[in-house]
Amino acid sequence: MSSREEQREFTPRTGWSGVWTLPNAISVARIACIPWFVWLLLGTEDRTAAALLLGALGATDWVDGWIARRFDQISDIGKVLDPTADRLLLVVAAPAMIIDGSVPTWFAAAALLREVLIGVAALLLAGFGARRIDVTWWGKTGTFALLFAFPCFLAGESTITGRPFFAVAAWIFAIPGLLIAWWAGLGYVPEGLRALREGRAAREGA
Repeated sequence: MSSREEQREFTPRTGWSGVWTLPNAISVARIACIPWFVWLLLGTEDRTAAALLLGALGATDWVDGWIARRFDQISDIGKVLDPTADRLLLVVAAPAMIIDGSVPTWFAAAALLREVLIGVAALLLAGFGARRIDVTWWGKTGTFALLFAFPCFLAGESTITGRPFFAVAAWIFAIPGLLIAWWAGLGYVPEGLRALREGRAAREGA
């Protein structure tokens, strides 16, 4: 499938119709809930409520993607907004949970470093005129696993019923998720260089 065919299939909404969609509203709501999570965890020290909220925010990462595909609401804005919500959630949750002591520091630091590097690289590429890079399937899978690992770690350190189960589930999501996320991150390197070359070629040909 050519890139133009891919664009027609996966980005059918443009203009305002690509802004006012339910998936985009869900992504905005996820971002708006991040301060609430921090307040629950560090303000009220309610690990159970914080874990439930963080788990719900992680689950909606799948929900908004499913809605976008099922109801033909995929847009260019959504392709930026959704991973931005994921990245902000991880970048805030990781240090907050390190402070709280509810997650292994090395794991949170490794996940945080990956997100920061990807974020900085994306900004640099955009600054140098590279075309936008879509999130890969592996990248989405790794992020999705991490978005479940963190609330499971938190639940495992809370008073929630079944916390031993959550403590085990945390590692089931954490190790594969971290490995996949870093593997996907390395895969963005050649894609980023390609996007930079194509962006420059497009500007020169304009």
